[in-house]
Formats: sequence, C-alpha cells, structure tokens
Amino acid sequence: MPIRKLLLPLTGTAAGVAALGTAALIARRWDAHIAALHVRVDSRDVAPLAGEGLSGAMIEEMMAATEREGEKRASAVRAQFDQVMQAEHISVRDPADADAAARGPTAAFVGITGREDDLVAQQARLADLAIVPHPDGGEDVSSSDALHAVLFDSGRPVLIAPRARPAAVGTRICIGWNGSAESAAAVQAVLPWLQRADAVQVLWSDDYQRRGPRAPELLAYLALHGVRAQTRAFRPLDREVGAGMLAAATEFGADLLSMGAYSHSRLRQLILGGVTRHVLEHAAIPVMMNR
Repeated sequence: MPIRKLLLPLTGTAAGVAALGTAALIARRWDAHIAALHVRVDSRDVAPLAGEGLSGAMIEEMMAATEREGEKRASAVRAQFDQVMQAEHISVRDPADADAAARGPTAAFVGITGREDDLVAQQARLADLAIVPHPDGGEDVSSSDALHAVLFDSGRPVLIAPRARPAAVGTRICIGWNGSAESAAAVQAVLPWLQRADAVQVLWSDDYQRRGPRAPELLAYLALHGVRAQTRAFRPLDREVGAGMLAAATEFGADLLSMGAYSHSRLRQLILGGVTRHVLEHAAIPVMMNR
C-alpha cells in the first residue's frame, strides 16, 4: 500500500524544523500529503489546576494568559511550517483538492484546541504514517506525548525524525528483528518501503531475540514479497543491545531503521532502559516503530 497521508504534530520546538524537513523528503518520495497538526492548550483546563484560595479574577487572568501564550505559540508554529514548506518546495493546499494526488507532494496546516495526546492519536488513525519530532535537548524521550499517543492509541506506525534533517529516507533500510509480535507489526508497516529500497538488512542478536521466528524465516517471508535482504548478527556494545543495533545500522549506511516498540511493558522499559528507549535517544537516522 502506498504512503499517501503523513500526520506531523508540531509544538514549535527546534526539532520541528528537522521533522518538517524529514516529512518533506518522505512526501516527495511517495507523492504524499503532509497534515501538520498543532494542538493548542484549552485555557479552560487551567481552572481545575488553579487550586483553592484563588479568586475568580485571578483564575480568569490565568486563563487569559494561557490563551495569549497559545496564540503566540500557534503563530510561531505556523510560521515555522510555512518557512520550511517554502524552502522544500512543497505546495500548501487543501487536501480535499481532487487533483492533489496528481500534482506531487502537498501539505496543509491545521490548528485545533484540546489535549495533545488524545487529538494526535485520533488524527493518526486516518494517516498512513505519523512523523514525530525528536524531543529537544535534555528532554527525556519517554516524555513525548505525541510519540506515545501514536504508539499506544492509534494503531498506526510512527516515525521518529532525527535531530537534523537527513539527506534521504528509505533507500537503505535496516530491520531490527527479534521474533516478537511488535517486530512483526513493524515489518508489515515498513513493507512498502522495503519494496522500493535499494538495499535491506535484517539485524538480529541472541541478546535481542524473543520467542518467535528467527531472522532466516523473515528472509523467506520477505522474498515472497519481492524483497531481497541479507542478515547481520550484532552484539551489544557496553552491554547495550540498542547501541549494538545502531552501530550495525551505521555500518550498513542505513537511512531508516524499522523495529518493534516496547516488547516489554512501557513502565518496565522506562525504569530499566531497554532497547526501544536507547534507540530513540541515540539514533541519528529516522526510526520507524510499531507495536
């Protein structure tokens, strides 16, 4: 199935520029539409957080300040979107345009008010792929509401953009395979990409393997879909399986890594680390995940 619609939640961070550039590359590769989404905080949500002892006037002022800040951020996000789309030569138009599919990549900006995690998950359900900006600076990757909304509540794959715009996406693809249901879902999501890729490599490790099919069985499955791939065994680096996987992907020259997310519970991953968390925090290339 071709990739026709990309959902890109934006909050105005610097990482949003790299995510917009990544989305532009993907849209150009697939002649897809970018639906850039900015969710503004509802000022009415501030009132329950105000606590006791505040007058009505003080609560109203807090709500007004939230509204002003929301308008300011929304304007900045829209300016960021317009600037990158112009630089990337992506046409901004209504996705309902009947001729959009015949005119190459397109984009549109939508601003709505509400809870980001709820609305991003809902909007992602009618997208072929959600692209999430990488968390900025010292922000913990596990705190990304948009990332977890897509992973846990949308039923759709998510691509985490790198901190800098890549030169290409999807020409050389690595698959992180461990035989789990999550990795199988990731393979299904990335299959259209694999069929267009110049080279595909399956990364596996005894330290990463779960109960389920092993790498040679995946190669046979991919061959039935017209995908020629090779396998590459990797070892953990400094006891980190994720570091070993990323090193193998770098050696291959991959510009996209596909893998399942959170084979164990999310809570356990956040406490103990885990492969998912390490890859998200340290990958310099786009990472596509599913679960």
